[in-house]
Amino acid sequence: MGAGAWCWSVVVGVLVLKAALFVVVDGGSTSSFVRKVEKTIDMPMDSDVFSTPPGYNAPQQVHITQGDHVGKAMIVSWVTMDEPGSNTVRYWSANSKRKRNAEGTLTRYSFFNYTSGFIHHCNLTHLTHDTKYYYMVGIGHTTRTFWFTTPPEVGPDVPYTFGLIGDLGQSYDSNITLSHYEMNPVKGQTVLFVGDISYADNYPNHDNRRWDSWGRFAERSTAYQPWIWTAGNHELDYAPEIGEDEPFKPFTHRFPVPYKSSGSNAPFWYSIKRASAHIIVLASYSAYGKYTPQYKWLEQELPKVNRTETPWLIVLLHAPWYNSYNYHYMEGESMRVMYEAWFVKYKVDVVFAGHVHAYERTERVSNIAYSIVNGICKPVKDQSAPVYITIGDGGNLEGLATNMTEPQPEYSAFREASFGHATFDIKNRTHAFYGWHRNQDGAAVTGDTMWFYNRYWKPEDESKSV
Repeated sequence: MGAGAWCWSVVVGVLVLKAALFVVVDGGSTSSFVRKVEKTIDMPMDSDVFSTPPGYNAPQQVHITQGDHVGKAMIVSWVTMDEPGSNTVRYWSANSKRKRNAEGTLTRYSFFNYTSGFIHHCNLTHLTHDTKYYYMVGIGHTTRTFWFTTPPEVGPDVPYTFGLIGDLGQSYDSNITLSHYEMNPVKGQTVLFVGDISYADNYPNHDNRRWDSWGRFAERSTAYQPWIWTAGNHELDYAPEIGEDEPFKPFTHRFPVPYKSSGSNAPFWYSIKRASAHIIVLASYSAYGKYTPQYKWLEQELPKVNRTETPWLIVLLHAPWYNSYNYHYMEGESMRVMYEAWFVKYKVDVVFAGHVHAYERTERVSNIAYSIVNGICKPVKDQSAPVYITIGDGGNLEGLATNMTEPQPEYSAFREASFGHATFDIKNRTHAFYGWHRNQDGAAVTGDTMWFYNRYWKPEDESKSV
């Protein structure tokens, strides 16, 4: 066989193999990739990923998140176990020898028979954009030093890459997901987390030691790049049967967010600007009906989005509005009815959700024509509507959602029951490249991709870009 013929046969073989991974049905495609059926098991408490750092009162469970609306502040959180210790964070930029101190706050909480360690939060403000900072915690006892990089100044053509993770938990599969994200050559700069963190509530009496173990497990990422938090159902921790009737108690004590900077009155819905994106976080498990605080906040927030400043409008929530798995089916429906017309009106680019432990990406669709008398209740393609992506496939101990509705609905573009993560790589005001990575593949391999065209600056059909 000649060299040219051999090359052509290789190309054909690759195309055939790639085509074999998809099954085309009424809607888009359902991947034919079948993950080996294995029980998802949490890592034991003596696993090395849960190990406590050495030294007296050493800070642990270190994590950071954006501390203001525009990316010039960072909230640093950590836990000490032996005694309160210092609330001070010492920090400095990589190109300066001048070290500054910031003072934080201290909190604790009890849950049934558990009492937390000493939880510290400190907001580092007046930071410089696009700058690497080092920070030290544990002043006076055992110190530990970490670093982060602030985002570029907000602007329409600022490139930036977000990681997407949901429903992570702390199983062996969770560890693979986090490692896979860390090894991804695309290199996410900030994680957009769509809810369900530790799954401590799956243990007897909501064993809050599993909040501590999760914090130590994820620290290798959360201490170095901000995670933007969304509250899921496993953050509720509502257990009146054991005397715990304050929803979200562990979550609110452990994971502060800058909700006040966007005019919100609760930490479950808020917004931030980061690089060229305006990110809105919504709460699937807080009241969202008309006249509620969340409704009124979102009604005022969406008109504030300046697409000439932040072209990319991204929404995070937990319970998906469009879902073709027989798990949590239509649980997001009432919220969709309340807010979907706004998403179309303001041309939201993409909505990321979790909850369903699998992966799915929709077409650009809307279902907003219905009234009680007209009977128009079928989703239709709509170029002003968002793409809805379910990425609740982080790997938690509840396992995969594998039972799909058949036939695949027309609004569903691609779905697969595998664990993984994704990246959303903004190039400029018009283009962003999205890639989903299943855990079974190499770090650079994508299981699903799409070129996004911005709905404000380039409202064209991207269907040929997939």
